[in-house]
This record gives sequence, structure tokens and C-alpha cells, in this order.
Amino acid sequence: MTVIRLGIVYLTDRLLFNAEPIRTDEFNMNWQDLPNEACSVARTLAVLGDRWTLLIIRDCFNGTRKFDEFQRSLGISRTIVTNRLTLLTKEGVLTKQAYQTKPDRYEYRLTEKGLDIYPILMGIFRWGDKYYAEKEGSPALFKHKNCKRDFHACLVCSECGEPLHPRDVNARHGPGYKTKPRKKK
Repeated sequence: MTVIRLGIVYLTDRLLFNAEPIRTDEFNMNWQDLPNEACSVARTLAVLGDRWTLLIIRDCFNGTRKFDEFQRSLGISRTIVTNRLTLLTKEGVLTKQAYQTKPDRYEYRLTEKGLDIYPILMGIFRWGDKYYAEKEGSPALFKHKNCKRDFHACLVCSECGEPLHPRDVNARHGPGYKTKPRKKK
């Protein structure tokens, strides 16, 4: 079996780009390396790549704003909530705004960068509903405010509006692609 390395995506039995086959067991990638990868998926995972971060963002879209609300909603430690909110604020996904002094209390709101995560979250909802919903159906329904109808997320071409399926898309290196040698184990 040939394994092709493209950024951090490993493809087998299907060549996505004209890439040179390499032995992937010769290289070592660490979680800390993701922000420096020449791959938008890797860079995104460096910010959003753990379960608590995405659940905090989900809660933000549902109106959660305050530290104690996040902790109560998710049932996780203060340390985890603090670390995730700090990362999301540092990365510009959330903004931290004081709503009380003595003691200082803050609320966290999605920035434009944070709002741009919505299609990702909707895609995860769709996938989760398809593969993990109970017999009764989806645990959440979404209604479009303009047409007042329930909908599900779908990916469409920005140019022609047709639905996109993996077999209908060809990817190629973009202007930001560069290869970086990785340290050997």
C-alpha cells in the first residue's frame, strides 16, 4: 500500500495531489507543530482540535457567555474552561468583555472569526445526526429565520451553487503551500 503525505493528511489507495510517496514512519509530528504546518486543517486543529473547545463554541452559539455558565453546561473543571477560553480569546475567536467589577467578571462573545466557525459546527451536527442520532431522531433542529423552515447543513459550490461531494472535487496545491522538512525520530 502506498501512503502519501500531504500536510498532515494521509491518503491511501487514492492520490489527491501529484505528491511524492514517502515513508511516514520516518517523521515525527507533535501537537505543538500544527500551527506551523502548511495545511489549513492542521492550523485550524491547533485552535479547535479538542472536544471541549468545540463544545464551548457550540455553547456560545446557543447564547452562553459567562464562565460559570460554560462550566455548568459542560460539567468540566475550572482549569479546562479557563484554558480553552484563554486560547479562544488569544486566537481572536472570542472577545472578553467585563460585565462586573469587584470581583471582576467577564463574558465571552464570538468575534467575526468565531462566527465563521458556524459552517464547521453545522457540518459536525449533520454528521453526528447521520451516524449517532438515537432512533427518535436528531437532538436539535435548526430553523431558518427567513423561510421559517427546518433545514440541515449542506455544502455547496460558491461559484455555481451545486451540492459538493468528495468525488466531485479536485484539490491542488495553493499559493500558500510549502513543504518543510520534519525532524526524523
